[in-house]
Amino acid sequence: MSRVLTALQPTGVLHIGNYFGAIEPFLKLQDQGNENFLFAVDYHAITVPQDPETLRKNLLFATAVYLAAGVDPSKTTLFQQSHVQEHTELAWILNCIAGMGELERMTQYKDKAKGKGESVSVGLFAYPVLMAADILLYDTHIVPVGEDQKQHVELARDLAERFNNRFGFTFVIPKPQIRESGARIMGLDDPEKKMSKSAPSEKNYISLMDDEATVLKKIKSAVTDSEGTIVYREHRKGMANLMTIYSLMSGSSMSEIEKIFEGKGYGDFKVALAAEITAFLSPLQTKIKSYLEDEDALRQVLASGAEKAREIAAKKMTEVRKKIGVA
Repeated sequence: MSRVLTALQPTGVLHIGNYFGAIEPFLKLQDQGNENFLFAVDYHAITVPQDPETLRKNLLFATAVYLAAGVDPSKTTLFQQSHVQEHTELAWILNCIAGMGELERMTQYKDKAKGKGESVSVGLFAYPVLMAADILLYDTHIVPVGEDQKQHVELARDLAERFNNRFGFTFVIPKPQIRESGARIMGLDDPEKKMSKSAPSEKNYISLMDDEATVLKKIKSAVTDSEGTIVYREHRKGMANLMTIYSLMSGSSMSEIEKIFEGKGYGDFKVALAAEITAFLSPLQTKIKSYLEDEDALRQVLASGAEKAREIAAKKMTEVRKKIGVA
């Protein structure tokens, strides 16, 4: 039996890139007899300023999304990162064997720190080490991630091997699992960059909570090109991205999509794509809203999951403390 772990930052905006890059692959693994861990990484969220009340609401929203998508607490340990103190304890220990150079090379850090100078927080710099602790604490075998997070899982692998070499075998070496299609959905307004909830414009992404009119407006404004045909070619970044989204929403292959829209233009394609997205999102939104009506039930799910997670985390940290000589 493999241990599978994934996590998302709790924000008020989760988009279709989050869903197809991390949540859907996790759901498939959940039903394959694995031991599953899924959590909201609230300590990662505070690497940038957060309003406390908004963060509390976002944690419940993320939990509602997980449950609405199909996460089953009887099959998956679902919890809140900060409720298991061993995450930060292990992160500190791993910080002491991580190198400044390897953290400086993290692509996401370089992107987020660009132009901010000395105002960049130490937390933003070091959060890949906390992510490594999140993974290694549970002897994780498989980490379903979007392509942009692969580098962070590779860091976790490096730190695990370094610790094992220095102190004896302690951590399982995790492997990233990236879906072949749709692992990296790009921005609607800039298909050269990934879809991101922190993008300057809301036209960049389709939120899981966008209504029909909003979806149609965003898709109509999405970047394409001047070729005018619905044909998948990798160099046609905008069209390739939209066709990828259509494929994910409908289950149709690229060749099937091309046949459906043979002789038709971008207008017809975009209207149809918006309809596919809305058909996918509407039932999900109904379930999310239903879960949000009972916040106490959501908190109880997180509390129960944290209790299970703490049992495993505490055992691992007892081993780690002995290995490094503090116990």
